[in-house]
Amino acid sequence: MNDCDVIVVGSGPGGATAAEVLTAAGMSVVVLEKGRNHLLSADPPYEPLRHFSNDEVAQRRHLLGPDPLLEPRTYRRGEADGDRLVVGEVNNLPSTVGGGGVHADAKLPRFREEDFLLRSSRGPVDDAEVLDWPVTYDDLEPHYAAVERLLGVAGEEANPFAAWRSGPYPMPPGDDMPMALVSSAAAERAGLHPYRAPTAVNSVPYDGRPACVDCGFCGGYGCPVHAKGDPIAALRRALLTGRCRLVPEACAIELVLDAGGRRATGVRYLDLTQHPDPPVRELRAGTAVVLAGGAFETPRLLLRNGLGGDLVGRFLTFHFQTFVVGIFGRPTGGERGRSVTHLHDDLVVDTPELRAAAAAAGLPWLRGGVVEHGAGNAPVEEATTYPTGAQHTASMSASALRRHLWVFTVQGEDLAQASNRVDLDPSVRDAWGLPAGRVTYRPHRHELVASAHAGALHEAVMLDAGADFAFTATSPPVGEATDHADINPLGLAPASRHVMGTARMGTDPATSVVSPEQRLWDVDNVLVCDSSVFVTSTGYNPTLTLASLAHRAASLLAGVDVAPVAGREASTT
Repeated sequence: MNDCDVIVVGSGPGGATAAEVLTAAGMSVVVLEKGRNHLLSADPPYEPLRHFSNDEVAQRRHLLGPDPLLEPRTYRRGEADGDRLVVGEVNNLPSTVGGGGVHADAKLPRFREEDFLLRSSRGPVDDAEVLDWPVTYDDLEPHYAAVERLLGVAGEEANPFAAWRSGPYPMPPGDDMPMALVSSAAAERAGLHPYRAPTAVNSVPYDGRPACVDCGFCGGYGCPVHAKGDPIAALRRALLTGRCRLVPEACAIELVLDAGGRRATGVRYLDLTQHPDPPVRELRAGTAVVLAGGAFETPRLLLRNGLGGDLVGRFLTFHFQTFVVGIFGRPTGGERGRSVTHLHDDLVVDTPELRAAAAAAGLPWLRGGVVEHGAGNAPVEEATTYPTGAQHTASMSASALRRHLWVFTVQGEDLAQASNRVDLDPSVRDAWGLPAGRVTYRPHRHELVASAHAGALHEAVMLDAGADFAFTATSPPVGEATDHADINPLGLAPASRHVMGTARMGTDPATSVVSPEQRLWDVDNVLVCDSSVFVTSTGYNPTLTLASLAHRAASLLAGVDVAPVAGREASTT
């Protein structure tokens, strides 16, 4: 007997969206989540638990998980580094009900048309695997629109480079951070085109959740008042149908296949509520299994099971981040409000300046990424950056790295390379004896050239905005430090939480892991609904697109007809 129609592994934006679509279509769903539940009650009417607060210490003690001592990851730049350089925290996203959507500051830009056709529009790059996606923007537009409504996105149609839309944002933008208006004015003087960031943060009451109170703890924290459109919205609606069951502290360890090996019949998982030796339990699904553990945990599960083919884990991408930091003589107010209220996209567009920089570096083209105007250090985080002793109190009082700081963050396009991957560490294990996931990653030269161009440009903008001085840093670092792992091995790993591309979608099993419908090529009824299916990283935050892809894949599975695009004439841009 089956326990449900569909088992969903992971309760983040992809898994929650899939669960909502499937239950709305009349299917029964069980959602397995490795982490604890701090998000919403497991009993009707599934109200928010309100476990979250503006508590830096709780976050540093891994309230949202995972604890790197229990679930270590490893990192190296390449095989020349040996098995690993780092053991511990490597690009961790929350392991909790709601997944990565809980901690994010909820910037939800759409990709542009070109992002799905990068090979066709820009051409190849040596030593990189630049390919077109098997879906286009027009294919995904109705799902973008649906997810924006379901999550609740606040924004305005003011970005001159944005793709066309079939309708307006569900909510108007929220309050502007005052310093963002200053940096936006300076960006405009430099010929750039800033606009209010589309965010899944309520600017007005929406879907039974209150408006944002601008407490300053958006990025990295669960929202105390649940004003963020994190997966609480989709999960709660799925649970209210009576056709969804949420099982937290359930670590999926095995996909159970039928005798022919072509269909999944269930999932085995460790019941982590039982200590110290969690028993193995099994759930059976009559229709499908949806994997939505993220671009790190999904390939780790597939690799342990020997599924998905030789490309599982390969073509790992992050966003190559460039931070242009300005220190101001007056307080910037960056510690209050949402983490980011303004963006600009100029570095994603093909411009004469970028073409000249590419030609000078011997590259066919350059793409940077969306540029975020913001700040965000909180007091405890700031305190860790200052030396101990008598100077510590004076440094905290002056607060140069919190109240006087403003930052442009470039989420730079990261070109896919086969050598960049997630695999299983040969000897490091987690607390339950499972092989730790290992990141092997080194940026392409394209990222370094694009970052250098962005840094020089935005330092000038920051100074024009009134900064006393400005400097540029990157993640991962560039220059001499990248060649000397003994300086700070942990600092060599990319800090980006945008992890993509380890189970690519495509039309050919020889070059992809899943089909355009996001089904594994070698197991007919296993779908992947997270950012591991991304073909390119693009230069935009991934959450809206991964949720929209999950909406599309779940709609196809359930036979739901999502309204087709209305056409470019429907755009009000």
